Amino acid sequence: MNFGPVEKIANAVLYEGYILYPYRPSSIKNQKRWNFGTLYPRGYAEAQNPGEAWSFHAEVLLEGSSATKLDARVRFLQLVAPDKAAGHRWEQGFARFRTAESLTIADLCDGVARGFDFSILSDDESNWAPSAFVPLPCTGLLILRAEMITEDLFRIITEFSNETSVGSPKFATREAVLPSAFTSAHLLLHVAEGAFVSALDPQPRFQAAAKTCLNRGVFPVLASEQNDRSLMFCSPIILYDYPQIAPESSGDFFDGTEMDEMLALRVMTLTDSEKDEMRSSDPHARAILERLDTLPKEHLLKMHGAVRGMEPVELQKNEQVHVAMDLWNPLEERPLLESVRIFGVELRKGDRVRIWPQKQADIMDMAMEGKFAVIEAIEQDLESNIQLAVVLDDDPGRDMGLLRQAGHRFFFSPEEIEPAGTAQ
Repeated sequence: MNFGPVEKIANAVLYEGYILYPYRPSSIKNQKRWNFGTLYPRGYAEAQNPGEAWSFHAEVLLEGSSATKLDARVRFLQLVAPDKAAGHRWEQGFARFRTAESLTIADLCDGVARGFDFSILSDDESNWAPSAFVPLPCTGLLILRAEMITEDLFRIITEFSNETSVGSPKFATREAVLPSAFTSAHLLLHVAEGAFVSALDPQPRFQAAAKTCLNRGVFPVLASEQNDRSLMFCSPIILYDYPQIAPESSGDFFDGTEMDEMLALRVMTLTDSEKDEMRSSDPHARAILERLDTLPKEHLLKMHGAVRGMEPVELQKNEQVHVAMDLWNPLEERPLLESVRIFGVELRKGDRVRIWPQKQADIMDMAMEGKFAVIEAIEQDLESNIQLAVVLDDDPGRDMGLLRQAGHRFFFSPEEIEPAGTAQ
């Protein structure tokens, strides 16, 4: 079992939103936790209206046999209530994890349930726990099952839930149950003598089975090195397969998943009193200051941008090639397209369409498949490619989309659009 190759990106997700710039407890944005993937104690979560999340569910495909062995590790951030008597105002947090090891597919076909008592610290966790940590009842339940699809293909079904008892859940407050919540909860899976199947880009023979997999609260992506299919990361944040931390990154910033250059420059502009508050609030915030105080200038320059790779252009032999590029004038106005013909229908701004994403590049494409929308604009890029900006009919922020606000307008090529007319 080796989760090392995936834990760096998993830690970035674990601490995403832990403490936000300007990294001070007195900042309004840091006075209320908003981390992704928080699982509240089940009784409390079910008593809320609307209900809160208390579990996540993940399904992945695995190539292997009944003897193939699987390791599963659940991880989350546990927040510690501040010791107000000592003048603490900040909920410090530390990583918790438990592992179910060497489970065979044959075991999983019968079903496996593992209960974990998080009121007890492991040796590693004892080194990380804040001084204000007080053991509290904290219980998690991991259930794993396997279903045979073909002789060498299985569906691995996992569910992790927060089964902590909180007394009278109806009258419990969010602040009271937060130390018993599983913040940024996620799952790591490792297989020996087998291979996971990408949920985002499955091979053609696996596509039908992949479409039937259900994921709630997390989404699985292949992790580790490119083309290595032994590790799967079920993340509460949408990622692509094989996510990586940029090698130019000097360390964690917890805000916006590593916007290093902007955050580094902003931290450098803080006043001495702001830095003092940041330094005294949390070890992670103090580490940011210490790192930036000693950061070489050449490392700061590396954060500005990097070329990941360049592909050579192959030219046919004995063919004279003339490469011409028109000078780009950013102030030049491009003619607006009034209409575009799709399936023999002339579509204009305001017409209703149905969306059929072709690339299936991420979970948003999957979520929008078959949705009805209205054309907000027909635009053309510098390479004369046509894109239709659409606003979804069932988007609660539809009015924002019609005002051309980011996050509520989506772009699709004509091949991904079907005229809808007045269809509902």
